[in-house]
Amino acid sequence: MTEARPDTAASASLWERDAELAAITDAIEELCVDQASPGRVLVFRGEAGIGKTALLTEARRIAKERGCTAWYARGGETVTSVPFNVVRQLLQPALLELMDGETRDYLGDWYEIAGPALGLAEPGESPADPQHVCDGLVAAVGRLVRRTWPLVLLIDDAHWADQETLHWLSALTGRLAEMCVLVVVARRPGEATGEQARLLQEIAAVAGPVTKISALTPDATAGLTRSTVGEHADDAFCREVWAVTAGNPYETVELLAKVKDSQLDPVEDSAAELRALNKTARGHGLVARLEELGVEATRFAWAAAILHTGITVEIVARLAGLPMATARECAELLTQARILTPPDPANRQPDDGDLVFVHPLIATAVYDSILPSVRTAFHGVAATVVTESGRGPAAASRHLIEVLPDGEPELVEQLRAAATEHLAVGAPEAARRCLERALQEPPRPDVRVRVLYELGCATLLTAPAKTVEYLRSALAEPGLDNAERVNAVFRLSQALVHNDQLGEAIRTVDEEASRLEPGPARMRLQAARYMWEGIHAGEEVSPTHSQELGELAATCTGRDNSERALLILRGFDAMARGENAEVVVEHCDRALVNGRLAPGLGWTDDEWGMELLLMLTTAYAYADRLDRAESLCTEALRTYESAGWSGGHLALAHAYVALAHRRRGRLREAEESLRKSLVFAERVGRGLPLFWTSTCNLIDTLLARGHVQEAWEIADKNGFAPPYPSPIVLPDPRSVRGRLLLAVGRTEEGINELEAAEKAADARGHHNTLLVPWGGDLARALANEDPRRAVEIAGLVRRRAERYGTDTAIGEALRVEAALATGKQAANLYAKAVTYLEASPSAYEHAAARVEYGIAVRSATELKRGLTLAESCGADGLAEQAREALVALG
Repeated sequence: MTEARPDTAASASLWERDAELAAITDAIEELCVDQASPGRVLVFRGEAGIGKTALLTEARRIAKERGCTAWYARGGETVTSVPFNVVRQLLQPALLELMDGETRDYLGDWYEIAGPALGLAEPGESPADPQHVCDGLVAAVGRLVRRTWPLVLLIDDAHWADQETLHWLSALTGRLAEMCVLVVVARRPGEATGEQARLLQEIAAVAGPVTKISALTPDATAGLTRSTVGEHADDAFCREVWAVTAGNPYETVELLAKVKDSQLDPVEDSAAELRALNKTARGHGLVARLEELGVEATRFAWAAAILHTGITVEIVARLAGLPMATARECAELLTQARILTPPDPANRQPDDGDLVFVHPLIATAVYDSILPSVRTAFHGVAATVVTESGRGPAAASRHLIEVLPDGEPELVEQLRAAATEHLAVGAPEAARRCLERALQEPPRPDVRVRVLYELGCATLLTAPAKTVEYLRSALAEPGLDNAERVNAVFRLSQALVHNDQLGEAIRTVDEEASRLEPGPARMRLQAARYMWEGIHAGEEVSPTHSQELGELAATCTGRDNSERALLILRGFDAMARGENAEVVVEHCDRALVNGRLAPGLGWTDDEWGMELLLMLTTAYAYADRLDRAESLCTEALRTYESAGWSGGHLALAHAYVALAHRRRGRLREAEESLRKSLVFAERVGRGLPLFWTSTCNLIDTLLARGHVQEAWEIADKNGFAPPYPSPIVLPDPRSVRGRLLLAVGRTEEGINELEAAEKAADARGHHNTLLVPWGGDLARALANEDPRRAVEIAGLVRRRAERYGTDTAIGEALRVEAALATGKQAANLYAKAVTYLEASPSAYEHAAARVEYGIAVRSATELKRGLTLAESCGADGLAEQAREALVALG
């Protein structure tokens, strides 16, 4: 085999690249200054052959020259469906260099999460959460940066990177303020579509202005021509080289190589032959040139294009059906013809094999030249070769999905197995592609229904509309047993709710429940109906919801999880409606087994989902049973972190840990947890219910701390304003926004918002004065302009609080009445409020009552007690109020 061609192409691609190289050099030098400096991302965009790879190769050389560690990876046109392909190329070699067992120690808690995606660990049995896998890969880079700083990551042909890698890269570039790493990305314009295009736009937005790589000028082309074919090349010939290639460095180099091979005299008289010569380097001309090398060489090139990566003479020989001696001759011919070449040592990847295509344009042309029927047959053989090599169904799946459907049961099972592997490493989109291809085979009727069900499960978190379609199809066909059918209906209702089809979700579970005999399965679907109604506001909620739920729960003893679910729902409904808190706690306690969640009803159990347990936690929190609430939300956080569940699950877990802190009066801790929650929620998607939950609770906490301006800024940044989402957000966002408007001095708007909260709460029958706290703020706001109505509202709040019966609710109601009273009446009401709130777990409300009481009776002792409590809670505004009152008392 001949040596690789000279690096003329690389040098050509660096002509007129001074600006780009200066930008790269400056970024590398900034990186090397200080490990605490923020990272950067550079994005270079250019057409095929414009010199992107040469630019990244030079960037790698510059980085190493300055003492940096530089890692390189590239996307590939025929491997965009391989999940984590590019990020694995980038990070796997460095991690494999660690000693045995050192990788696990190095990645720590992230090993089980990110290890399977990187090919370093066996995947678990259950599906991995894609967002948490992405977070694990970002964390892996953070740890590698600390170990190998300064670190430069070079990603070539990013337009062909797999979706999972681009998701990771978008997350990484969004967090470069936290880690000192330089990311250099090269891509073509317009090649990526759909989600890949969106993610590339996010990456480019972080980079700022994207650098467009320009074609060579006529002068540069002339210089390159003369340095290649001789200084005697005349101006007319050089101008024609530029005109024929449009200044594309790769095409220029290939054309000049053919000029040398054909011994064409580089003068004006020969210029007319350049166009015909240039056609042999691309498209049909390249294919014709390939065919001239012979049938065996053509088959060798076809097989190499099918493989794309890991091109070895031995594997290509098996795939093309060639004797080894013939295969070696073909490799020699194709290398001499500048179609294949040994991998560039600077950019070599672990799976490169013996050969790579000289340029992606050649790989594309060769792949496209294969007749569809022949290409399909090649992919079928390639799948067999990959499977026999022991790499597993997932590795073979990119070939399997290209095979023509033929009703082959074994292929269906291979694709189902591949989907399971993809789900286990956190690649649901890859799983979906495999299962959709399995449907096309088609599978046997008894298997088809399970493929549809598996598709519904695979797309639940990523594509609710698709989930609805697949699960409806599965339910319309025979083959699911009763338990599977109930599971499918429950999952379908979940997907419908997430797809904003609450009414259809309720009808779906109602119809299926009506077909079932009384028992746990039917009760599970009935519970699902009340759960969706309970957490989603809207006109489609039955006006008899609470009555029906109460009657059904009255028959439950908590003997199975369906009954336990109904008891939780009844407890939550009683809490929201403001029934006596003892009723709330009694129903919730009966749903537990020895004070703990029942088996099958845990935070990661998929039979019920997390919504039910969040309702249980909320009911306890607002019933002053914070011991139970704290235990549940702490368990949720620990469980999700250890199981590798991230995204929405972890966002809500942090939010509910913050709820426990907030109810306890630990405002600093609540704020810290909510900021973590908001980070996770933002990654899942702004505007979603969990994003509202994190935002609403953070604003409520900041207001309690007295940080009004910061609360207003977060509300403005996060769009915390009407219209509100249909799912219930706790505490009530209208009430919190009304309080915020009052705090910033927009009194009229605040009153309007609180009155809207009153109407919305009355429409749903939500009379818990802590959960929907519009009354206290509205009464205080109306104290001067409409004192009569203010007193009426305060009385209503008091009556509802006494009905609910918790110390916190009654103490808060007394504070409202005291704020509207004067003299001894105010002092007596504040004294009672202090007594109730001192007995409650709500330290912040207790502190506020102490300060207000101290001001009312001009007591330095009470003010000092209130100040001490306020400082311990982190209520800075309340503490300042107490200090000012003490100063006023002298």
